[in-house]
Amino acid sequence: MALSVLPLDLARWDETARDCLVLPVFKDDRPLRGAAGLADWRLCGRLSRLVKGGKATAEKGESLLLPPGRRLTFGRILWFGLGDAKGYSDERFHIDLDWILDVLLKAGVKSWALQAPGRASGLIGARRAVELILENTALAKHDVVLIEDPAGQKDIAELLRAQRG
Repeated sequence: MALSVLPLDLARWDETARDCLVLPVFKDDRPLRGAAGLADWRLCGRLSRLVKGGKATAEKGESLLLPPGRRLTFGRILWFGLGDAKGYSDERFHIDLDWILDVLLKAGVKSWALQAPGRASGLIGARRAVELILENTALAKHDVVLIEDPAGQKDIAELLRAQRG
C-alpha cells in the first residue's frame, strides 16, 4: 500500500487528479465537518441542501454517488452514511473501511481521496486512523490518499516515513 496525504485545503484539492472524493459522514455531524464541510462549501451548500431535504441522511449503510459539478476536480463524490457517532470504535472503523472499499471497488473507482471515518469529528485520532488503515489487508493492493488537516499531518508524519521506508 502506498499511503499519502492530501491536505484539507481546497487549493490543494484543485491540484489533484483523483477519480473520487470519499466522504464518510455521521448522521449527527451538523453542520458538515472536515472534507464534507469543505466540499459543501465549494459546492455552494449542495450537500447541506441534500441533508436538509432528507435526500442524504447519513444513516448507517447509506451511500450516494454525486456529481462534483465544475467546482471540484474529482470525477465523482461518494457519500457514506456512518450512522450515530456515539460509541465509535476501532471495530466500527474497520467495518466502515471495509464497506467503503467494497463500494469503491464495485463502482470501479481507481483512485480516491478519503477522510478517514471519524476524523472530521475527532472521534479517531490521525495516528490511530493510519494505524488502523495499515492493518487493513484489503487495502494493501491500493494507493490510499488520506485527506488530513495540518495537525493530523504532523501526527502521522512519522508513520508515513516508516511506511515508505
